[in-house]
Amino acid sequence: MDDEKRQQELIATAARVLTPNYKQAPIVLARGQGSTVWDVAGKKYLDLTAGIAACPLGHAHPRLTLAIAEQASKLIHVSNLFFNAPQIELAARLTELARGMGPTRAFFCNSGAEANEAAIKLAKRFQTSVRGHSDRVEILSFEGSFHGRSIATVALTGQEKYRSGFGPLVEWARIVPFPTDENDRRALDPISEKTCAVIIEPIQAEGGIRKPPTGFLQALRARCNETGTVLIFDEVQTGIGRTGHWFGFDRAGVAPDVISLAKGLAGGVPIGAILAREEFAQALTAGSHASTFGGNPLASAAALENLRTIEEEKLLEQVVARGSYLEKKLSALVAKHARAKGVRGVGLLRGLALDEDASPIVARARERGVLLSVAGGTVVRFAPPFIVSEAELDQGVAALDAALQ
Repeated sequence: MDDEKRQQELIATAARVLTPNYKQAPIVLARGQGSTVWDVAGKKYLDLTAGIAACPLGHAHPRLTLAIAEQASKLIHVSNLFFNAPQIELAARLTELARGMGPTRAFFCNSGAEANEAAIKLAKRFQTSVRGHSDRVEILSFEGSFHGRSIATVALTGQEKYRSGFGPLVEWARIVPFPTDENDRRALDPISEKTCAVIIEPIQAEGGIRKPPTGFLQALRARCNETGTVLIFDEVQTGIGRTGHWFGFDRAGVAPDVISLAKGLAGGVPIGAILAREEFAQALTAGSHASTFGGNPLASAAALENLRTIEEEKLLEQVVARGSYLEKKLSALVAKHARAKGVRGVGLLRGLALDEDASPIVARARERGVLLSVAGGTVVRFAPPFIVSEAELDQGVAALDAALQ
């Protein structure tokens, strides 16, 4: 069968057998190597989305591939009725990397939404069972945020398009305005002795790659300290080096009480985690929360090798260098195209803000062999692998330049 014909038949089958909740690009990806992927028909694409920031080592990295194969040949899954060595080693490594929070403990699950659910449950149990404040139930999040697709996390997601049709949502979720400048206190004033927790992304990734104003996270930390409110950082996209630091809180210089992790943690293998400061972690007593697949040997071994490779190949330094290079290239597009309004982000989480829907631009870039994504409706998002080269970034920006013509 002709490869292109097979691709079209697969897409037709997908339209018949899959739920229609995604709007996939009309290609079926078959394999990858580094920052490159190929579809079933053999067409080559430069992948500057990296599985939505989930593949920091790109595709088929030899170290990660070997670690997964070796672990799969020994033990894939046992459940959390038993210890497994890779999980323990991964927890030890993550708590070491997160030492800016002080002593922490790890809990493992399978996705970012599950990690945020765990963080929410921990905060609620801490307030009610540890501190004895059964009236502290309200959790605050921010306009433009994205925290997941479960009922609880979608209730805390500050974008109506994700919430629509799923009501009534949980009554304890409250969304407050995203601050416009360092003097904007509309998000701080609602935090009181009745607030259970606040959850915030150090950078809003799905919300358009928006950073809080200078000093806001510090003011938020201070307000949570004053009121005894649990501060949760959603680091699903900013964690594991995406900003050039292991965690977004390192870059911000603010230590939260709990962070959630997922996407880039295991190089594309599904995993989620929370890291909680010792005082707060004690709230999750035996039987209070669980995950059948969370931290299984396969995912944990992949995550360990992913962390080792990032460190030993000095990829955090490369994220900073490549991110700065990409910022300059995107800034040139702002100067060239009237519809381009600005460059956002840090490290290798970058966006070109437009004055229109970014989807057609992303589609035209794909036709030119470059895979990008949309954030916040009007922002073209770059979240490439950490191994991306300057030449590949040049290729990506050139395709975007042509798409903007």
